[in-house]
Amino acid sequence: MAGKRLYHEVADRIVDLIDSGVFPPGSRLPGERDLAEKFDVSRVTVREAEIVLQALGRLEIKIGSGAYVLGHDEHKADGLPEVGPFELTEARAMFEADAAALAAPIISDEAIEELEFFVEVMSGKGVGVKANGMTPDEADEAFHLTIAKATNNPVIVHVIRSMWDKRREVAKLKKVFSSVCDIAPQHRENEHHAILTAVKNRDSNAARSAMREHFAHMIEALHIASENEARQEVEKKTAESRSRFLMVALLD
Repeated sequence: MAGKRLYHEVADRIVDLIDSGVFPPGSRLPGERDLAEKFDVSRVTVREAEIVLQALGRLEIKIGSGAYVLGHDEHKADGLPEVGPFELTEARAMFEADAAALAAPIISDEAIEELEFFVEVMSGKGVGVKANGMTPDEADEAFHLTIAKATNNPVIVHVIRSMWDKRREVAKLKKVFSSVCDIAPQHRENEHHAILTAVKNRDSNAARSAMREHFAHMIEALHIASENEARQEVEKKTAESRSRFLMVALLD
């Protein structure tokens, strides 16, 4: 097996076997040793391939039991289930906080320059034509994905990218997060600047804390947005009820 990374090749071959019915949904894959012999690779390579397939939603790995094939109704094209804004934000907080900690000691100077640029775009200060039409929302996504890529771990990159795809492409989530970002745009700039400073200082603990703080504020903003939406819905129903009552009164 040559070309792309070996565990990707193994993952592709396992998927072929799943799709051809050799390993049907619900079945347990052979053990790592058996698969390693079958594909003529190491057990570590098999383990990495299974982790990738778990991230893609094709397998469920149960500690002490093995890897099990998921059915089509148990996984989506992006490997993520249907979720609401709170669940998605909690998952992002968990993944991206540790991704920032992992990236901080090894991030390149070029990547840091990119992060600085994205923060400038989010702030709207001093970018001019350099932004090349990039919006603050696009800069926000690029900032987080740049940190994910700096971990040099393709599984982390895939999971974080999938969560961003979910946020951007699901209409309901897109609407919610757009309203949240509009509540306090200055907070977004300050929080990303704090993350940038920690990463730039190669400080893993500070990077993790700054990223967690960012998502804590986002969850708080989601609560505010949810309460506002609920209040607006109550006010709408109250107005409709009052209108119906007045109409009936006039008819009497």
